[in-house]
Amino acid sequence: QVQLVESGGGLVQPGGSLRLSCAPSGSIFTNRMGWYRQAPGKQRELVALISSSGSTNYADSVKGRFTISRDNAKNTVYLQMNSLKPEDTAVYYCNADSVGGIYWGKGTLVTVSS
Repeated sequence: QVQLVESGGGLVQPGGSLRLSCAPSGSIFTNRMGWYRQAPGKQRELVALISSSGSTNYADSVKGRFTISRDNAKNTVYLQMNSLKPEDTAVYYCNADSVGGIYWGKGTLVTVSS
């Protein structure tokens, strides 16, 4: 069973940066990939999406601060997060839309706190 594996979460001070990475544990062909997040007591929300051709889409709350990118050769998607705010604290989930279905990672915790 192929899974998405995220890495790069952790504790960072407000104004700091983190870079998340996500790759499948096996061989799958991914079309659109993206990042979602879920803060305590809130519903999961879209953060950013990227198509196989590199077109991107961002939530208004992260525009200008977060950048999604992908390396198709490595089948890996990244989320560069700058100018982090306490309200960015959440579990971040990787998502991939594949020919074989939709895949989710188990999530990586990002905590923004001083």
